[in-house]
Amino acid sequence: MASYDENKQKLLNRLKRIEGQTRGIQRMVQEDKYCVDIMTQISSIQSALEQVSLTLMEDHMRHCVAEAIQQGNGDEKITEVVSVLKRYAKSN
Repeated sequence: MASYDENKQKLLNRLKRIEGQTRGIQRMVQEDKYCVDIMTQISSIQSALEQVSLTLMEDHMRHCVAEAIQQGNGDEKITEVVSVLKRYAKSN
């Protein structure tokens, strides 16, 4: 069972909206829409993706990491989470 099972439908719905927004940006570019309007839409997608990521991270920490700690082998999971956070820090 994935740690995000409780939020799976919520995540899928959000990802479908993001997919639709991405198609909308493609149309905007094809139709030579105003650059600032396109960038605004891109910013919206980035925020939505960040929310998906944060939900996944929270679920991972509440389930996978917590379970690993309870079983006495949390160091590997903590290292894994820190590695992901470092990647996020570099991308921002």
